Amino acid sequence: MSYQNPPKQLAPLIAFIGCDGSGKSTLSIDLTNSLSKLRPTKRCYLGQGSGNIGRKIKEIKLIGPFLDRIIDKKASTARKKGNKIPGVLTAIVIFIFSCVRFYHFKQMMNLRKKGVTIITDRYPQTEVSGFYDGPGLSAAHTNNWFISKLVKCEYKLYEQMASEKPDLIFRLNIDVDTAFQRKQDHDYDLLKAKVEVTPKLSFKNAHIVDIDATIPYKEVYQTVTDMVKQVL
Repeated sequence: MSYQNPPKQLAPLIAFIGCDGSGKSTLSIDLTNSLSKLRPTKRCYLGQGSGNIGRKIKEIKLIGPFLDRIIDKKASTARKKGNKIPGVLTAIVIFIFSCVRFYHFKQMMNLRKKGVTIITDRYPQTEVSGFYDGPGLSAAHTNNWFISKLVKCEYKLYEQMASEKPDLIFRLNIDVDTAFQRKQDHDYDLLKAKVEVTPKLSFKNAHIVDIDATIPYKEVYQTVTDMVKQVL
């Protein structure tokens, strides 16, 4: 008779999701610093980082702003439902960003297996495509066989990531005007779309706590820490 070892329990995973400007970064940093005094804890950013790259491209002398406009236009076209993905190069770039996100996700999971509590800024999902940490290539369409392959491969990556449900998700709710006031370098219409989608995301029926992110930060953080104590 053979005996199998029981699966090793993963360390807790707590995620912050919400529109840009809702406080994900600040809350995830502060909570990580607090929990690190009590247990091994790591903050993981699960966004693509494309916004930061775009800002660096814009800083390139002479051609930077021009290149940034072209890239942003093509990426925006690809992430809108009903549009056609504008070319193989655009699809490859979006796919590479998704692969980088998947790589960071796997690193995070390895840390959980080692007993490290994880706090994430953002979390991948498959409920909404094209933006909000969903598959980047599944919103638009294509007739190109190669791009179609990339679409399917990318979606499988997101399915795998989304199948790992966090133990607790803090959903930070905010109105578009407050978000834009805090993030004036962001596109207003995109912020509005994210605000509208936020309450609709279920993350496969994970444990979600809704937070009013427009109230003073001290109150938000207190609510977050009280809930974390209950979970941990």
